[in-house]
Amino acid sequence: MESEPTDPPDTGAPHGGTPDQAPPASGPRTLAEAGRQRRDIVSGEVMDEDRLIRFVAGPDGVVAPDLARKLPGRGLWVAADRTSVETAARKNAFSRAAKAKLSAPADLADRVDALLARRILAGLGLALRAGGLILGFESVIGAVRADKVGWIVEASDGAADGRNKLLYASKALTKPPRLLGAFNSDELSLALGLGNVIHLAFLAGRGAERWTTDVERLSGFRPLLPESWREEP
Repeated sequence: MESEPTDPPDTGAPHGGTPDQAPPASGPRTLAEAGRQRRDIVSGEVMDEDRLIRFVAGPDGVVAPDLARKLPGRGLWVAADRTSVETAARKNAFSRAAKAKLSAPADLADRVDALLARRILAGLGLALRAGGLILGFESVIGAVRADKVGWIVEASDGAADGRNKLLYASKALTKPPRLLGAFNSDELSLALGLGNVIHLAFLAGRGAERWTTDVERLSGFRPLLPESWREEP
């Protein structure tokens, strides 16, 4: 049985006559740009897909996240932050946008958070197998000094000394790598199938760029760095 088509790009022309699909005043400049823009059903703002979470309604009328944007059915797009998802669930925004009776779990934002975290950790595993990930302090600091790193990934429960040495080395670069500390050593070790993972470097490139999209979306649901790190020199 042929699958139902996904939602068409929000190019500015309303589809299905729904007013929430209207374009921004300036409109997209190209068809490719239009294909990446959607309207947040909570704020009404049109923004790039990378800043949104796609949801679809299942056969039972319950809304579920579609982080890969591949599930069939009309997409319902919400800004990638906890407040927006909680508001959409609480204020029945999914039903209004779909013009159908839908229900959203009360813990929908927590589910998005957990799915994003799982997706990010899985991305690290894929990067390791593809040769895009470097492990261990000495290897990581060497890659940082060689200006090859897009992200430094540090276990949230790792010692400050090694982390601060990596950050100090990165300060000499014109464009220092970004830092992620949202996962502890056990989580990183499980994702990579290794033991005692503390220091990681995600090499700059297209793989890191794609992975960054999910990390930035996760930042709307949880801090990317532990609070205690902000007090470090």
